[in-house]
Amino acid sequence: MTAQVSSEASRADAPQDEVLAEVRNHIGHLTLNRPAGLNAITLDMVRHMTRQLQAWADDPEVHAVVLRGAGDKAFCAGGDIRSLYASFKSGDTLHQDFFVEEYALDLAIHHYRKPVLALMDGFVLGGGMGLVQGADLRVVTERSRLAMPEVAIGYFPDVGGSYFLPRIPGELGIYLGVTGVQIRAADALYCGLANWYLDSARLAELDQKLDRLQWHDAPLKDLQGVLAKLAVQRLPDAPLAALRPAIDHFFALPDIPSIVEQLQAVTVADSHEWALNTVHLMQTRSPLAMAVTLQMLRRGRRLRLEQCFALELHLDRQWFERGDLIEGVRALIIDKDKSPRWHPPTLQALDAAHVDSFFHDFEQVAK
Repeated sequence: MTAQVSSEASRADAPQDEVLAEVRNHIGHLTLNRPAGLNAITLDMVRHMTRQLQAWADDPEVHAVVLRGAGDKAFCAGGDIRSLYASFKSGDTLHQDFFVEEYALDLAIHHYRKPVLALMDGFVLGGGMGLVQGADLRVVTERSRLAMPEVAIGYFPDVGGSYFLPRIPGELGIYLGVTGVQIRAADALYCGLANWYLDSARLAELDQKLDRLQWHDAPLKDLQGVLAKLAVQRLPDAPLAALRPAIDHFFALPDIPSIVEQLQAVTVADSHEWALNTVHLMQTRSPLAMAVTLQMLRRGRRLRLEQCFALELHLDRQWFERGDLIEGVRALIIDKDKSPRWHPPTLQALDAAHVDSFFHDFEQVAK
């Protein structure tokens, strides 16, 4: 999910054109088509994508898949959180079904037996990251803004975030998950959250080359050959590269209060402004969500992909009742008073035993 979500409520019967599918030159093109809502995904869209990807997996005439979002603002800004909030408040099961099926779709993309090319133009947030991180080829543009910003609404980075974030070198993934900060193309490449950069003005040219591609025996290499003529795999001056020593130090500390306390004490000129900005950002986030996120990501380093999704579902099943998500959605999306009443309200009031309780019995669940 994500904090940047469409204000439109999910409709019970989503029209088929909210996900567009077509095959051209042996490539299945799958387009999220809610541009007015930043292509935020609904349960109906998840189900449509799942069915279409399975059909193409079984179709020998389809050699590869391209994922994209309609419009020039977003690939996908996450899940349609309003519908999940309404589901919980009304007592139905949509909010439970959504996570089970969304994670199954994300896992299927990780294991997809044909190459997947994801065009990550514009916002790629929360659930959007879940759709692309299993892709073989992940292309960013100068308009790309990537983040797992769930802590801003009192949630935790899910959709496989417990797997792909802690596997970023050093503590960069911990930093991205705990703060929810957005990064751009150079940092996405530096972190390994993307592996190609292409100017957005050349996306149409990429489509033209894909339409004329002569296929051989290795579709992935064929796609890589097309990208190599248009795109690059490195960009200079990634901001996170310069911040890496500080991030690796502070975000390896044992808990959230320690991280914030030491960031507040930074006096080194090169890191002072970044440290203060980071503290300010973290002070707006749910203390409980950050603490659970920190423990989840550190556990995720030792888990297989399937176990990470199981861990996230384990937390999901508790979070609507015990976490801060409902309050975060109320304050930031429903009432828009921007004054969430987090529980607990401060980092100092965090109880380590309460944080640990969210992970009780997980070992049995993951088996």
